Amino acid sequence: MDRWRGVDQRRHGPVPRDLVRRPAVVLGFVGDLAAARRLGLTGALLMAVGSLGAGALPVPNPLFGVRVLGLPARNDTLAIALTYAGMGLLVLAWVRVALMPRDPHTRPGSGLVRTAVTWAAPLALAPPLFSRDVYSYLAQGALLSRGLNPSVVSPAAGLGVDDPLVRSIPTLWRDTPSPYGPLFLMLAHGISRLSGDDVVLGVLAHRAVALAGLAAVAWALPRLARRFGVAADRALWLGAANPLMLFHVVSGAHNDALMLGLLLVGVEIGLRAGNRLLDPHLLAGAAVVVCASAVKLPALLALGFLGIAWAQGRGGRLPDVAKVAVVLLAVTVVVDTVLSDIAGVGWAWLGALYVPGLALSWMSPMTDLGLLAGGFGVLAGLGDHTASVLGVSQLVGGAAAAVICIRLLLAALRGRLDPLAGLAAGTAAVVVLGPSLQPWYLLWAVVPMAATAALPRFRRTALAASAVLAVVTVPSGSDFGFHVYQLPTAVVAAAAVFGVVLLAEGRALRPRHSEQFGR
Repeated sequence: MDRWRGVDQRRHGPVPRDLVRRPAVVLGFVGDLAAARRLGLTGALLMAVGSLGAGALPVPNPLFGVRVLGLPARNDTLAIALTYAGMGLLVLAWVRVALMPRDPHTRPGSGLVRTAVTWAAPLALAPPLFSRDVYSYLAQGALLSRGLNPSVVSPAAGLGVDDPLVRSIPTLWRDTPSPYGPLFLMLAHGISRLSGDDVVLGVLAHRAVALAGLAAVAWALPRLARRFGVAADRALWLGAANPLMLFHVVSGAHNDALMLGLLLVGVEIGLRAGNRLLDPHLLAGAAVVVCASAVKLPALLALGFLGIAWAQGRGGRLPDVAKVAVVLLAVTVVVDTVLSDIAGVGWAWLGALYVPGLALSWMSPMTDLGLLAGGFGVLAGLGDHTASVLGVSQLVGGAAAAVICIRLLLAALRGRLDPLAGLAAGTAAVVVLGPSLQPWYLLWAVVPMAATAALPRFRRTALAASAVLAVVTVPSGSDFGFHVYQLPTAVVAAAAVFGVVLLAEGRALRPRHSEQFGR
């Protein structure tokens, strides 16, 4: 499988020191890995403290009345300011490490893993931030525990609006069924049996599942990177230690990490296959990818590129594509049938896939286009047809994403693109052109793209976007429910804290910086 080394890749020599120095000096990226580790840890600690008052806390807040830990909840503005300042510092530290030139005298990966773990630890122990989805996970598991199908029955209908597990769910999702696959619902069921109505224990259990998914990502990324000619430590840093991963997986406990972990493990195993159609590696890899799609369905796209990779190894003939397609389809049907029966949800989960599209995200271009066209229609006196126009725009986006994915599959079949890059670009098309776009969805493209050097411009854009989108989500994980003045006030205060920390660090590192660049 080394045939993809050099496919659509731009090989560069070592980065000139002057090119590293200039952006580093302008942006304040001075110092070494230890300094960046301290800066990121400062940010993570600020976020952890801020989450005690500004996080996606359950209702009622179990910290009310608790000494010391309950103090941040008494000053919402300060808690939000601390969280935003911490977010900025951690993202800045991550970018700084990404821009550092590699030291040939240092063992690859030494220090990077320790740095990532150091930053993740405070977030793993603090209350959730940025999203309240974990409370939906708890309610869906509770529905299964009571013999109800969460793919059909909503949390409010099955548990009641006064249930402690339902009260913490945003209003929009209380009356909708679960859009997740049977494998994740099985895990949610097990967590519900373990935690019962204990929301805190349930959140920690779901976070453990997310961290297990992150561990799978960390196992697969270096192996895929070596396969496609990328430095393993860089791939691990850009993918597994990405701020979006730290914020929305480690802190937010999203199940996207489980999906990504299974997907990458399945792809890595599947790419080990030889030329036999029923090669055990191909079948096992495909089965693991299908398990990933049984968490979130878009992971199934990886199966197409896995099949194309096998066919391309046989010469890229259409009969080989047809044969492997039949085998992979059979694996999909068998695995999904078994998982759906064990979970007790049948195939009803496929009928709930529309649910994420109910959230009209401002980050979705096709949703914005539909809303804009509907608004112009109202202004022009044509009536309010926003819902219909929105449906058309989202349908067009889905069709465009399908066309892009087909073109990428053909490019991979012809050997012009490696399958991992094709998967990343195809997933990006599905995400960006889909009806709903959340910041952590970008991980679906960023994480596999970190392990390939193909499509360098797209790779740089995706990684830069992950740093920007990491700081756009409100810490509480829902519509801002405080007073109107609090959010802008908190942002201004966060900028002040951010500046003070950078100024203090700059003064501490200035002598070392002079020694490095002043000769």
